[in-house]
Amino acid sequence: MRVLIIGATSAIAEETAKAYAGKGARLFLTGRNGDRLSAIRDDLLVRGAALVETAELDVSQLDSLHTVIDSAIAKLGGLDIALIAHGILPDQARCQEEVSEALHTIQVNFTSTVAILTLLANYFEAQRGGTIAVIGSVAGDRGRGSNYVYGAAKGGLDRFLQGMRNRLYRSGVAVVTIKPGFVETPMTAGKAKNP
Repeated sequence: MRVLIIGATSAIAEETAKAYAGKGARLFLTGRNGDRLSAIRDDLLVRGAALVETAELDVSQLDSLHTVIDSAIAKLGGLDIALIAHGILPDQARCQEEVSEALHTIQVNFTSTVAILTLLANYFEAQRGGTIAVIGSVAGDRGRGSNYVYGAAKGGLDRFLQGMRNRLYRSGVAVVTIKPGFVETPMTAGKAKNP
């Protein structure tokens, strides 16, 4: 099994990588923090991964996405699964006050993901098989005053994935949207918790 994980330093992605490592998978991990990626790589090799390659990636640098995805395909000898798990949970008040913060939130959570998915969709469609899984959010299901910029990005992503799923179904490619709900992770630390 050959698995690409974009945003591999997120808590959910790291736990997913551990599950794949236990099955002897070949993994290619990306993230912004090279030291953290190295630590995760070492842990996954101990857990049974057949191979773990890493690449530092800032998803907002759209020009580098194609190079990193091509590198993953080359180093793993192809792809069976891609998990897109990057994202930021912004401060809504800052998004309301600063246009740059709102646009950065949309860039990271929607635009960069669309760019990655476009490249992966073309690869898997030509291969006529594989799985693309994306961590979305229930925040995109309806507009909430407390996080509507983040929710808008995730809502747009959900619609994009619906269309891509319909397109790729005929090619034997599964497109999975994962909406885990509110999960206790470092990304949600310090945020008010639901009952």
